[in-house]
Amino acid sequence: MSQHIAKPRTTAVILAGGTGQRVGLSIPKQLLKIAGKAVIEHTLTTFENADSIDDIIVLMAPGYVPDIEKIVAKAGFKKVSKIIEGGATRNETTERAISALGEGLAEGEDANVLFHDAVRPLLSQRVIDDCVTALERYQAVDVAIPSADTIIVTRTHGEDGEFITEIPDRSRLRRGQTPQAFKLSTIRRAYEVAAGDPNFQATDDCSVVLRYLPDVPIHVVAGDEYNMKVTQPVDVFIADKLFQLASTAAPEQVSEEAYRELLTGKTVVVFGGSYGIGKDIAELAESYGASVYALGRSTTGTHVENPEEVDDALSKAYAETGRIDYVVNTAGVLRIGKLAETDNATIEEALKVNYLAPVQIARSSYKYLSETKGQLLLYTSSSYTRGRAEYSLYSSTKAAMVNLTQALSDEWAGDGIRVNCINPERTATPMRTKAFGQEPAGSLLSSEAVARTSLDVLLSELTGHVIDVRQQDPTAGAARASGFEQALASVLDRQDGV
Repeated sequence: MSQHIAKPRTTAVILAGGTGQRVGLSIPKQLLKIAGKAVIEHTLTTFENADSIDDIIVLMAPGYVPDIEKIVAKAGFKKVSKIIEGGATRNETTERAISALGEGLAEGEDANVLFHDAVRPLLSQRVIDDCVTALERYQAVDVAIPSADTIIVTRTHGEDGEFITEIPDRSRLRRGQTPQAFKLSTIRRAYEVAAGDPNFQATDDCSVVLRYLPDVPIHVVAGDEYNMKVTQPVDVFIADKLFQLASTAAPEQVSEEAYRELLTGKTVVVFGGSYGIGKDIAELAESYGASVYALGRSTTGTHVENPEEVDDALSKAYAETGRIDYVVNTAGVLRIGKLAETDNATIEEALKVNYLAPVQIARSSYKYLSETKGQLLLYTSSSYTRGRAEYSLYSSTKAAMVNLTQALSDEWAGDGIRVNCINPERTATPMRTKAFGQEPAGSLLSSEAVARTSLDVLLSELTGHVIDVRQQDPTAGAARASGFEQALASVLDRQDGV
């Protein structure tokens, strides 16, 4: 009878010892907020959600451990087992991590460890899993991508500046990323040997293995272009935009009964609930036991551009049910035409309905949602990533919805209110039909599919996210995109999404 061999424990070590000086900050760059959250919170979330990771250790810049403790407590990260101060150098920080990793291991027991830069918040689950899988065969693993740039080697000649001395073959050059993954026994032994070198100094851990354990092969796992390191001021901007463009997967409930359990006794207010996506959300939520107020111009006479009518609708829902858990706004208008030929009334309508109304709804909803720790759900359009000719008003106001979502999710985080934004692919709604006429059957996403994803988002713990709903999943009718590949690719093919 063969014995079952237990899988080694896999720990992610988040290296967060940077100070942020190169980005021109007074705080460590890993505490800088991107897309409504600290950079390190995005990084920790990725490892928290990784099935192949058992626990997480954070090595933080001296003096900032309490900041990480607050982030971990607030986010409810369960895998973070230790938060300790890093050293004065990268090498010293890694040595402290190795020491901490050895605690609790039986004699002769080995473990897997992934060292990852805290300021690489765009890491994918695929890279993590590939690293852990590679450790089943190799003792050391690096992550790298091909170099798109020609790399030159230079030498400085006094005041004359730099001169090229060599241009290596680009086909063999790779740009190193993290994680760097090791068997704990291997990286520990490498540092023990390195300790005997009075000139020991390294900026990464694979170089320590390469130099001091030359017989240990270092396997290379393919990285991702978007697994960027936030180092320079421009990186902050790029990372924020990548998060804004990226899709987030909305977790589905395990059963119909789970939806009923979560929605029974809850109050949902849907502005724009007369038809289309809003109507489908209202009907779906009501079928699971929620008290639903579907409000619209053609059904309840509610004009979202009128703040008093918005206030009255919310007050009525609260008075009748004693709570408001979710507020959804799908109301919008789409007028096609060249801006120079658009009259003032049309411009005013677009701004009032598509921008000012969501702002007023958000402001009026705040007091109710703070009481229930609820969620505000807004809607954008695929045109938010790049304005389209002949509907500049629509695309620009929809871009504003993304920024409003991220701003409010940050502003209201302390009150426990979640704010998210749905970004549907071209969807079969009366508004779209009115603007574009009849389109080929099967070319549009169904409003029911968008409604289902919307409900999943409402019931999730997500906040500050833009959730793509795409037609690529034949089983659900909507793809819950999960990865920056889809997000970046979709920017190229979004032409007239509404």
